[in-house]
Amino acid sequence: MNTFGFWVGIATLLIIGAGFIWVIRGERYLGLLWWPYFMGLGLFLITLTLWIPTTWGAALLGVVGSSLVWGSTELKAQAIRTELGWYPFRKKKIQPPFARIIRKWRAPNL
Repeated sequence: MNTFGFWVGIATLLIIGAGFIWVIRGERYLGLLWWPYFMGLGLFLITLTLWIPTTWGAALLGVVGSSLVWGSTELKAQAIRTELGWYPFRKKKIQPPFARIIRKWRAPNL
């Protein structure tokens, strides 16, 4: 019996569940302007899977990278939910490098 798919599915479920948490916390403490850094890290991790020799490592790293890319697009929606009062708002957010440039960019939306 091959249980690889079963365990990858369970790991994917846990990683995506953690993605919901980091999106909420990330928007609260960092803010919306960090989306390019999360997206870049996610795309880097997905690309890095091409050089991972083990199937397990490549699968898990790909899921983590995909979760980061998804989360970077979800930060905008989370900021809107925070403005609506669904989540606590924190006024003092950590500004990313190049914040003035990133403000001019449109945040991705799925």
